[in-house]
Amino acid sequence: MRYLITGATGFVGGHLAEACVRKEQTLSAIVRSSSDVRELEKLGAILYRGELSDPNVVRQAVAEADVVVHCAAKVGDWGPISEYRQVNVECLRVLLDACKGMALSRLILLSSLGVYQVRHHHGTNETEPLPTTHRDGYSQSKVEAEHLALDYYKDLGVPVVILRPGFVYGPRDRTVLPRIIGNLRQGAMRYPGGGESTLNTIYVENLVDAIFLAVENEKAVGEVFNLTDGEHVTKRQFIEAIAHALDLPYPTRKPPLWLAWTVTWIAEKLARMRGAKEAPMFNFTRLKFMGYNLDFSIQKAMDELGYRPRVKFEDAMSETLAWYKSNYVSK
Repeated sequence: MRYLITGATGFVGGHLAEACVRKEQTLSAIVRSSSDVRELEKLGAILYRGELSDPNVVRQAVAEADVVVHCAAKVGDWGPISEYRQVNVECLRVLLDACKGMALSRLILLSSLGVYQVRHHHGTNETEPLPTTHRDGYSQSKVEAEHLALDYYKDLGVPVVILRPGFVYGPRDRTVLPRIIGNLRQGAMRYPGGGESTLNTIYVENLVDAIFLAVENEKAVGEVFNLTDGEHVTKRQFIEAIAHALDLPYPTRKPPLWLAWTVTWIAEKLARMRGAKEAPMFNFTRLKFMGYNLDFSIQKAMDELGYRPRVKFEDAMSETLAWYKSNYVSK
């Protein structure tokens, strides 16, 4: 089949593109004119150059596709909601419009476990209603994107499947892990609440496996699936694995969660008052990541997709950190 990937020059999209070639699927991608496409060209990808906001480019790309996997997104922990909506909702609308009436097998939307309410989670599954509002633009726009995609499925028959991965990690992540490494090096990491709560990790290759399962399973259409590695990994385990491998100092500060929440509220308030363009060091996205218990059930994906996380945490971290040692830390 012919796969069309958006965000194919990014972290998850790049790994998915490689997997498509390994599976001998025809690979295509929508890419910006400014994007570095050398790796995609090596893979023999058919490239459609332009913006996801351009209906003509998107229609041309979708017309030739059997499967569309929408990985492209604006991510971050700060900034106006309008900027996130423009990419994560309105560009998705252009893609969905292009898919109307087409003989697509599947449209996979990569969402996020961040759509759930900001609180401690203990086995939360897909039946939990999503909040109508979030503090940050990314999570808010992802909720809106899910609603939009499901409307196109219900009203127009677009074969949508929504996947909600947790924190995706692995080789070539140039966003979150580099930030963690930098904070460890500067001694700025903390464990709000003690560091023993669960982190909702998913190794990038496990996520790629789940995408193919969602494509192959007819019963997946119109459904939503939580995705993690299915292992209990604490914040401390994850952070200290990085610190140990890269010979960086271990975090020692463990502020109570109520204190971290208060400091974060003040920091965000002051940042907004002065119109800060960058996220303050203490913000609620980072507090959620480090402070709350993020245990989500993947039972539905296991039962309905046959999902079984193939790469275990120890091996995944070993592969990830080996890449960082040779490609990131040394530079």
